[in-house]
Amino acid sequence: MKGTVLLIDDEKNLRTLLKRILELESYHVWEAGDLRTAWKLLEQQPIHVVLSDVKLPDGNGVDFTQQCKSRYPHIEIIVMTAFGTIQDGVKAMKYGAVDYLVKGDDNEKIIPLLSQVIENKQTLLPPTADFAQVLGKSKAIQTAITLARKVAKTDTTVLLTGETGTGKEVFAQAIHQASDRQQHPFVALNCAAFSKELLESELFGHKAGAFTGAIKDKKGLFEEAHLGTLFLDEIGEMPLDLQAKFLRVLEMGSFIKVGDTKLQKVQVRIVAATNRDLSEEVAQGRFRSDLYYRLAIFPITLPPLRERKSDIPLLAQAFLQTFAKRFHLPVPQVSDDCWTQLQQYDWPGNIRELRNCLERAIILADEGLLTPQVLPYTIQYAHTLPQGHASFALQSVEKQHIQKVLQYTQGNKTEAARLLHIGLTTLYRKIEEYGIV
Repeated sequence: MKGTVLLIDDEKNLRTLLKRILELESYHVWEAGDLRTAWKLLEQQPIHVVLSDVKLPDGNGVDFTQQCKSRYPHIEIIVMTAFGTIQDGVKAMKYGAVDYLVKGDDNEKIIPLLSQVIENKQTLLPPTADFAQVLGKSKAIQTAITLARKVAKTDTTVLLTGETGTGKEVFAQAIHQASDRQQHPFVALNCAAFSKELLESELFGHKAGAFTGAIKDKKGLFEEAHLGTLFLDEIGEMPLDLQAKFLRVLEMGSFIKVGDTKLQKVQVRIVAATNRDLSEEVAQGRFRSDLYYRLAIFPITLPPLRERKSDIPLLAQAFLQTFAKRFHLPVPQVSDDCWTQLQQYDWPGNIRELRNCLERAIILADEGLLTPQVLPYTIQYAHTLPQGHASFALQSVEKQHIQKVLQYTQGNKTEAARLLHIGLTTLYRKIEEYGIV
């Protein structure tokens, strides 16, 4: 799941439509037709983003925005307005909403905006993950854990390197939790998610009027993370001219907000991460050498899953227990053939790919048993495709897999598309292409 969304609107047809759209994009969606229901869900469920109408039966979405941000400052809010009520959207943003959409006109903006807010925009994360959450007994992962434990108690800058999906953010949170800063904020940002101008504003904040759309003063992440830890993922994507300003904060502990002249002091521990070879980026002129040496004081490389396959059973069992609890299912048994295929596959997407694979598998499993047939076809046939016939074989296997999922959903194409992690139109195209009845 990409994240959890609370959809508040008294128009049931619109809620149903938006829920379907969001679920097809792998979001978990809760619905509320009024604010009373919404408040109960906020108390009971871990909500990441609220998508709320302004006019509601028992209140106003603008007032709700102010109250919600006061009680749950980590939750982002997107306001939906009707024609003629744009001023409500602007007012809601002053109260802390991240954006507003015009109902009917801005439907195509919902998915990109949610993606930015949930996946890419900075997230204030509760410091709950510690080294107990880093699963694995292999020598490769234990070496990384040992290094991280030793550096955690210091204020030294840490550079986490490794392929995408190897768990760099979990490591960063564990370092924070094991440090003396654990009672202060852990703030995370994906540097690849923003243009230079927006990234600068996210990091350093801005004054009202600094640029178009800057309707109020905004705290930057350095301020948000004061006395705590700032985790910068994909640091290699930071533009060169912004790297100089970032280096100044590392060396001097001070910065100037966008559109301001006042120098601000902060005390922040930096943990950075990248899947690039930064030394090569320096050689190619794409990364400052002085910043690289400042970041790489204490590098830790996280091993890919293919180099720690002995950890797959431990990781898989933990994921299966998590998903069984979430979906109110018994923890499934795993057949020997299924274990064999899980451990033979090279997992180019690493731990993230394993997690996603098992989330879908537990849904497809019959009678509480995971067999090779519930695994994605790329895993089922990774080591058996005949040489010279890979294209033909993949098409054949894909057809069989789609047929199995459609059979499981009893012909429900919307649910099938969600389980297959493809768009509904893509599913229809493949059904026609393969002649699936």
